[in-house]
Amino acid sequence: MADQGRTAGRARGGRRRAAGAVLAALLCAAACTAPGDRAPDTAARDIRATLERRAAAVLDHDPAAYAAVVDPDATALRAAQRREIGHLADVPIGSWTYRLTDLAAHGADRATADVRLGYRIKGYDSAPVSVDRVLALERDPADGRWYITADEAADGGGRQLWEQGDIEVVRGTHSLVLGVGRSREELDGIAATADRAVPDVSAAWPERWAGRVVVLVPDTVKDMAELLGSPAANYRGIAAVTTGETGGSGKAPADRVIVNPEAYAMLGAFGQSVVLTHETTHVATRTRTSAATPAWLSEGFADWAAYRDQERTADEIAPELAEAVRGGDVPAALPTDEDFGFAGDADRLARAYEGGWLACELIADHWGEAKLFAFYRAVGGHPGRDGAVEQALHEVLGTDPQDFTVRWREYLESRLG
Repeated sequence: MADQGRTAGRARGGRRRAAGAVLAALLCAAACTAPGDRAPDTAARDIRATLERRAAAVLDHDPAAYAAVVDPDATALRAAQRREIGHLADVPIGSWTYRLTDLAAHGADRATADVRLGYRIKGYDSAPVSVDRVLALERDPADGRWYITADEAADGGGRQLWEQGDIEVVRGTHSLVLGVGRSREELDGIAATADRAVPDVSAAWPERWAGRVVVLVPDTVKDMAELLGSPAANYRGIAAVTTGETGGSGKAPADRVIVNPEAYAMLGAFGQSVVLTHETTHVATRTRTSAATPAWLSEGFADWAAYRDQERTADEIAPELAEAVRGGDVPAALPTDEDFGFAGDADRLARAYEGGWLACELIADHWGEAKLFAFYRAVGGHPGRDGAVEQALHEVLGTDPQDFTVRWREYLESRLG
C-alpha cells in the first residue's frame, strides 16, 4: 500500500507468476527428460543454494561473491550486480534472505524462479521489507551449479534504491535517511525534520510503536516513481508517500517514507514538517490500519496529527475546501477513496485531504481525542470494509453515518464559512 502525501504547492504529503504451472512443469521435467536430467526437488535445492550464496555475499559486503552467482557469459548483468552491492556498502543491513516461492523448469538446465527478497535494516526495522523478483537461471553441466542470467522486478513491483545509485546514509536521532544523488546538506535537513516528527507523532498517537522512521530520497520524481512501480506523472505534485502493508498482526513489513525531492524542495520549513509528520503518522498507525479503513480516516488522521499542535487557522489548513464552502458548495458526503487518487484533479485531491482532516478534528472536538483513537482502532479492526465505519460510529461514537455526515457538513460551515 502507498499512502498519499501532500501536493507540492501545499503543506501536505500479482507479482508476475513464473510461466507455467509449477508442479506440472517440474513433474513433467522429472518424468519426461533424459536420465541425466535433474529431478525437480534437486533443482529447487540447488537453486536455493545459489540464492543462499548470494545472500551471504550481501551480508559479507563481498561484490565478487555476489556477482559470482551470475552466469559468466552475462557480463552486463555481472557488472550491474557488482555496482549494486557497492551501492549498499554504507547501509546497515541486519538480514538479507531469499525465499523461492515458485519455480518453472524449461528443460533440464533452465528455469524461471519467483523469489521473495526479505531485508531488514539493523536498528530500524522490526520486520523485513519484502520485495518480489523474477529470476532466470541456467545450470552449468560442468559444475552442476545454477547461475542467474536475468533479475527483474515482479509485475507491479518497482526498482530498489540501490539499483539507482550509490546510497548516502544519514543517521538521525529517530531517523535513517537513505539518499541517492542528493546533497549531504539536503539529506541532513530531511533527517532533522524527521527527528522532530517522530516525537510529535508519539504525542498524537497513544499506542506504542517503533518510534523511528526510514526515509528514502531518490534523485528525481522519475526515480521515485520507479521505486513505487508507477508512472512519474502520478507523483509530480506529491511531496512524499509511505509504503507498507496494512494489518493488525504486528508483523507487517517495515514502512518506508519516500520523498519526492522536487516537490518537497518547493515547500517551506512548515510544509516539510507537516509532510514528514503526516507520513510518520502512517508508520505509527500501520498495525491499526487495514483494508477496512477508508482513505478519509487514514489520511485525515495523519493530517490531524500533523496539524494538532500547529498554530494555523482552518482557512490556512483547508483553503480549497474553505473556498468551496463559502461559494455554497458544501460537500454532500465524506470523501471517497477515489477522491484521493494521485492521477486525478489536484483541487479534488486537496479537498479530499481537507475534508478528512476536518472529519477527524470533528471527532476529537466533539467526542474527545480518546474517542478518535478508539474509532480509528475499531474501524481498522473490522474484518472488512462493509459495515466497518457504520459499526464504529454506532459502538464508539453513538451515532450513525447519516447523523455523522450532517454534523460534518455543519462543522465545515462553522469552521470555514
